[in-house]
Amino acid sequence: MAKRLDIKDLNLHYGKFHAVQDVTLQVPARSVTAFIGPSGCGKSTVLRSLNRMHEVIPGARVDGKVMLDGEDIYADDVDPVQVRKTIGMVFQRANPFPTMSIRDNVVAGLKLAGEKNKSHLDEVAEKALRGANLWEEVKDRLNKPGGGLSGGQQQRLCIARAIAVRPDVLLMDEPCSALDPISTLAIEDLISHLKQDYTIVIVTHNMQQAARVSDQTAFFNLRAVGEPGQLVEIDETGKIFSNPTQKATEDYISGRFG
Repeated sequence: MAKRLDIKDLNLHYGKFHAVQDVTLQVPARSVTAFIGPSGCGKSTVLRSLNRMHEVIPGARVDGKVMLDGEDIYADDVDPVQVRKTIGMVFQRANPFPTMSIRDNVVAGLKLAGEKNKSHLDEVAEKALRGANLWEEVKDRLNKPGGGLSGGQQQRLCIARAIAVRPDVLLMDEPCSALDPISTLAIEDLISHLKQDYTIVIVTHNMQQAARVSDQTAFFNLRAVGEPGQLVEIDETGKIFSNPTQKATEDYISGRFG
């Protein structure tokens, strides 16, 4: 579990629009990498390309390499469904199946894959809920609808659902943007715990959050409206926030633009 991602010369398109240009970066195993930058610079587009979700958009195109431990996830013989099982995604807004029970929400992916052994499903559900630091809060109401949980609990339920299928990588697209400060802190604590077992990439507009949870930070930017987003620099988070190499990074972090 927990594999390294290597992205090389990644170019992303929506039809004729060149959305992101020439991104090259590495994501070490068992670490948290944060993507920061102004709106529209391509952070979430790059994130979605890391488990082949970009290509489900009509007209979308991907050029370049995304390697997971040396294997190209865009190779012709690679199944996109298997990629998305190996590289899980947690979205900006919690999206549990609202009428499905908490337990069935967690094991939905396994049941879809054909797993029918109830005792195994129960075991996986408990392990994933413990992994998402949610078990103690829901263990007495596993048959209640997932939609009845609070926003923060729903997001942790979605994280439990993502890790239940035992991915190697977790992608998180602004997972705290719709949450209150207490729930945000709970998710941040969880991310710090999960990186012991997973490779994590998180998109966030909250620079304090990036500074708190990530080991390395990548700053994306646009040269001008209508031009492709670009990776300006990537480095250890402490260096990015205290002594960035590029002036554009310093300006963004200090609030002079963006």
